[in-house]
Amino acid sequence: MNHAEEAGKLFQSGYNCAQSVFCAFCEELGIDRKTGIRLSASFGGGFGRQREVCGAVSGMCMAAGLLFASEDPNDAEAKAAHYARIQQLCGEFKKECGSIICRDLLGSENADNSPVPEKRTEAYYKKRPCADLCKTAAHILEQYIASVEQK
Repeated sequence: MNHAEEAGKLFQSGYNCAQSVFCAFCEELGIDRKTGIRLSASFGGGFGRQREVCGAVSGMCMAAGLLFASEDPNDAEAKAAHYARIQQLCGEFKKECGSIICRDLLGSENADNSPVPEKRTEAYYKKRPCADLCKTAAHILEQYIASVEQK
C-alpha cells in the first residue's frame, strides 16, 4: 500500500486529517504509530477544528520536518532550504486543491469550528473532501521523497 492509500484508509478509520497523513509515514520517520497519533492529534480540523491550516497539510509538513529539517538552530542556510521545501510542498497542495486553509477547502457551509467533532457516519464521509485531501498531501510528500532519493 502506498502512502496516499494509507492516509485515506487512516482517515476513513476515524483518525483526523493530520494524523492520517503523518502516520502514513511513521515507518519512514522511525516513530511508532501511537506516538505519531498523539503528536499529530492537535492539528486536525485546521488546528483543533479552528479551520485554519488544513490538517493534511500540517501532517505533511510535520513529516517533512522529521525527514529533512536540520537540528542546528544556527544553520541559516539549512533553515532557509527547509522553509523553501515546505513552501514547495504547500504550493503543490494549493495548486492541486485550491487552498491550504481548512475552511476554504470545506466551503463555508461546512466550516463549523465547534471543538466537538462530528460523528463519523457514511453521510459524513460522503460530504467531506478530507479523505481525498489526505491522499493528496501524502502523495505530494511521497513524490517529493522519491525525487530527493533519485538525486
